[in-house]
Amino acid sequence: MCVHYLPSLFHRTPLRRSNILKMALSNLEQGSYETFVTKAVRIACVVAMYWFTSITMVFLNKYLLGSPDLKLDAPLFVTFFQCLVTVLLCWLLNLLSALCPSVVEFPSIGFDPKISRGVLPLSLVFIGMITFNNLCLKYVGVAFYNVGRSLTTVFNVLLSYVILKQTTSLRAILCCGVIIGGFCLGLNQEGATGSLSWAGVMFGVIASLCVSLNAIYTKKVLPAVDGSIWKLTYYNNVNACILFIPLITISGELKTLYLFDKISSTNFWGVMILGGMFGFAIGYVTGLQIKFTSPLTHNVSGTAKACAQTVLAVFYYEELKTFLWWTSNILVLFGSFAYTWVKGLEMKKVQDETVNRNREKNETGV
Repeated sequence: MCVHYLPSLFHRTPLRRSNILKMALSNLEQGSYETFVTKAVRIACVVAMYWFTSITMVFLNKYLLGSPDLKLDAPLFVTFFQCLVTVLLCWLLNLLSALCPSVVEFPSIGFDPKISRGVLPLSLVFIGMITFNNLCLKYVGVAFYNVGRSLTTVFNVLLSYVILKQTTSLRAILCCGVIIGGFCLGLNQEGATGSLSWAGVMFGVIASLCVSLNAIYTKKVLPAVDGSIWKLTYYNNVNACILFIPLITISGELKTLYLFDKISSTNFWGVMILGGMFGFAIGYVTGLQIKFTSPLTHNVSGTAKACAQTVLAVFYYEELKTFLWWTSNILVLFGSFAYTWVKGLEMKKVQDETVNRNREKNETGV
């Protein structure tokens, strides 16, 4: 077609600039629109995947840890098994990446005792985080779980000051105050309905502390695994599996498992394996959401997911909640969202100031 029309161009009146500009802009807008739609659909799919994985994992764990039908009082074993499934899935992906490197990309893993010892401090915090998370979920309802675990942001501020010597703005501290207010109101309302578990609240507070410590120690330990999140996941869960064995023995859960009437049930092990797979998948979809959006958007998405999870739990378990109970959840969610937004604005301000300083240096030739 190009050869056919090229000679005739010299015998025609040249196109006006305005027409050329309109054609160019039309093509540009069409291409931008297609790109925008593609990106929007991809982001929507990733966010939906994160929501589905996270919410399903919470409901599965609640069934395994506190279902009156199952009646299994072995939270340490459930947590240990999920870590074991993660290790097995890492080995499987490592094998698939060796057999089909063009299809599956996964870092080469083995077991290096030196790396294992280097990761051990984080592994201890990791064990505390997942164990107390599950213990909190065992003793509180899914609807209250978000409030019971809402102090993570508050501990982030405290630990950043105590360990990293980082100060926090007044606006961010006010957001933490809103979260604490929602947490206290939630305790009051759970107590008023007679469904408050102080053990569950205590485990939730400790879990929140461990989540904050986990974020700090992850940054310190990452160099030991060459910055690979997958290697860190692998060694964390290997260490956890080893450390959980004496804990399960001391806690008396071996006897509980021996007397458990569904220990040979395929349905029980199916749910256990499914819970382990979702526990593995949550790490992947979290990283995926951060990759295709941003850490700020990920936090906002997590807050919105917690809201949807609470509403789903209330409807699923057919619970009746008071206006003040809903207010406590709204305060926690609003405080978390506001904190994320404030920190995002502060980070953007710091980046803009850095860019401006570099620009001034370049202009002055310094």
